[in-house]
Amino acid sequence: MDYTTARDFLIDQGTALITQRNPDALLVLLAQGKPPIPGQMTSILLALKVVFEALKEAPSLDRQLVSALHILTTESQRLYDGGWRSGVDWPPLLKEDLQRIELAVRSIFSGVWQG
Repeated sequence: MDYTTARDFLIDQGTALITQRNPDALLVLLAQGKPPIPGQMTSILLALKVVFEALKEAPSLDRQLVSALHILTTESQRLYDGGWRSGVDWPPLLKEDLQRIELAVRSIFSGVWQG
């Protein structure tokens, strides 16, 4: 995966609740109380690593990307928590994957990989 593909993929995932263009985006699925599709979390984490590597020395970040990453991180956790409180039976590793997303986004913002 190259930087442009990773960036576009993450923007699509992070803005899906607003744009309604991708019914299979992570946030849309979580909002419906559905788990991610197989391989989706791996693709998101890979895209985050690619973006990190491309931007770790960058003096500034693209506002559209930053907004999408922020929304992806905060909304995925909010939707997970809301679903959990409503009795959704989430996959066992979903919470840990969402924490990995959060760490990767922090890494992109800081320029230092955090785990």
